[in-house]
Amino acid sequence: MPITDTNFVEQNEAKRQLELAALMKSIKGVESPVNKKLAVTILAAGLGKRMKSPDKPKVMFEICGRPMIQYVVELALDVNAEKIVPIVGHHREQVIDFLGKLYPDEHIEYAVQAEQLGTGHAIMQTESLLKDFDGEVLILSGDVPLLRLETVQFLINEHFDNNNGATLLTTVFRDSNGYGRIVRDENGKFVKIVEDKDATDEEKKIKEINPAIYIINSKLLFDALSKITTENNQKEYYLTDIFQFIPKEKIGTVVTDDELEVTGVNSIEQLAEMEKALESQT
Repeated sequence: MPITDTNFVEQNEAKRQLELAALMKSIKGVESPVNKKLAVTILAAGLGKRMKSPDKPKVMFEICGRPMIQYVVELALDVNAEKIVPIVGHHREQVIDFLGKLYPDEHIEYAVQAEQLGTGHAIMQTESLLKDFDGEVLILSGDVPLLRLETVQFLINEHFDNNNGATLLTTVFRDSNGYGRIVRDENGKFVKIVEDKDATDEEKKIKEINPAIYIINSKLLFDALSKITTENNQKEYYLTDIFQFIPKEKIGTVVTDDELEVTGVNSIEQLAEMEKALESQT
């Protein structure tokens, strides 16, 4: 039976914290593992209906004077990504113009999601740009500006050190309503991700959520994407469905205990909360 509690997280939290502390001590200038190819895709196509500004892409809303997308692109640069591919959509010219002027010397290519048909559909749009890329793809969200470099580097290292096909970042939310749930077996092993609107009453009790931050082998990623469908309550291509087509023994997870750093911005109120949190860190 899938577990619906987070005892496994509590049991491993101390171990994770020690590992993360050791990692941070060992890294001064953070670098991706040697001889490992890394591309970063950034989900940045959303309009953000609750942002109350229909003429502005959600990722262009500012926190402490900088658009959210800037924080995420700088994170991609900090992990020495060989390729950076923002996936743009609504009012994409604003994002492309901003990043082009800010990073004129960086190799940033853009995938366009003209129709909003789900996160899986968004990543499908990158295939033409990554078809010849033989490496790992780090998937980030353009509306998650507080994600820390140390956390991402830990995720990357865990992926490479264990020779995973895919590695997911997860966390435990006090209120998991609205988020995809991480379903595990009785031994704490990853089974699947179930979206909130498709979850059973039992699955909705799970507090460990999916913040949509992954690193996946490019071949496995696009092979799995070719198999997903829109047979769900949203009638969308869920990116999370790809994990049905990746061998479970090749999937790893990293649990972070920082709820705020993986929270996406979906409203003006959340934007203000993020700004306050960022100001308190400086």
